[in-house]
Amino acid sequence: MSVEKTEVLVIGGGQAGLAVSEHLGNAGIEHLVLEKDRIAERWRSHRWDSLVANGPAWHDRFPTLEFEDYEPGDFVPKEKVADYFVKFAEHINSPIRCGVEVKQVTKNEGGPGFVAETSDGVIEARYVVSATGPFQQPVIPAVVPDDAGVEQMHSTGYRNPDQLPEGAVLVVGAGSSGVQIATELMRAGKKVYLSVGPHDRPPRSYRGRDFVWWLGVLGLWDMATPEQGKEHVTIAVTGAYGGYTIDFKQLAADGMTLVGRTESYENGKMVFGDDLAQNVADGDANYLSVLDQADAYIERNGLDLPEEPEAREMLGLPDCVTNPLSDLDLKEAGVSSIIWATGFKTDFSWLKVNALDENGNPRHLRGVSSEPGVYFVGLPWLSRRGSTFIWGVWHDAKYLADHIATQQGYLKHHKAHPPETNVAAE
Repeated sequence: MSVEKTEVLVIGGGQAGLAVSEHLGNAGIEHLVLEKDRIAERWRSHRWDSLVANGPAWHDRFPTLEFEDYEPGDFVPKEKVADYFVKFAEHINSPIRCGVEVKQVTKNEGGPGFVAETSDGVIEARYVVSATGPFQQPVIPAVVPDDAGVEQMHSTGYRNPDQLPEGAVLVVGAGSSGVQIATELMRAGKKVYLSVGPHDRPPRSYRGRDFVWWLGVLGLWDMATPEQGKEHVTIAVTGAYGGYTIDFKQLAADGMTLVGRTESYENGKMVFGDDLAQNVADGDANYLSVLDQADAYIERNGLDLPEEPEAREMLGLPDCVTNPLSDLDLKEAGVSSIIWATGFKTDFSWLKVNALDENGNPRHLRGVSSEPGVYFVGLPWLSRRGSTFIWGVWHDAKYLADHIATQQGYLKHHKAHPPETNVAAE
């Protein structure tokens, strides 16, 4: 059997893999990118129909290619985001090969580097970059049994309101995906219950600047580690309908019923925690903290930005928060569907090298793994808060490409003379 060889094998052809490909190409490093589906497939087939990017076009892109046919402040539809990545691959002349799945990666016992067994044959590489991202396996908690009489799906399976049966909907999870889906369903005339856990909810814009700009100038995108206890707190933000600030109290005023974090299912009833009021209050506090930091930045730097006192005006607490439901009889409430916007878990079972901890999670520092020659990119908090965002992954990819180039430099000098021996002391 013939064995294909390459210097660097990049696994994954989404935003992370393409970012790595650009930097490797710029450094003149031979590489191959493998993608098991199409380029940026998850944007096309793992998202709902109306999804748009959560950040404006000037921000949610790579530095070396702008979006065509969109203004800088536009929120680009998901299909056009996927098209952007296809064009980017052409723009950088990426050596990407689609429709090839990597089955496993092991050490090359007969030489340096690693061996990848793929659906298209065996490939040997001195370096391997895992660019499969954080959204690998949808997580649906084992709470409601399959025979409970309600249709259940993960947010990745949701497409549009017409897809669901008649009746009310319970959306579990109030990050960006959950709240956007819940809002769309409510606007379509559905009765919606939204299970709200801990979250941050920044302003969509403030004093004439989008929140992504504020997080940038305030240094919040570059935070190296999350605040203690906020490692998994979601951000509720949206670019839908032109972009607006998510306000859970406003959603309740519009007719949505908020409930606490989903805990269990007993005898046809969904049981909720008593944390709803605290979660809403903490989200409001996070919102106000961004305004405070922005005001302080404006004053300190003498910026001429319009004041926006109305941004601090808050609605009163709705009845569903002051008198929260402790449980919900799904049949009695007419709930026919549950959408689990409960995130994802990673799966690196194919990576059979010393780069994972006992729980199967990557063991790395800024993407450089504990297995020399193996790298990770596109994971949450890889090096900073922005590591999973398009612009953030681009900067992380640059660091890894530079690291590979440095390693190559050492290998070129492996025959250097040993240091001279000090014979004068003998």
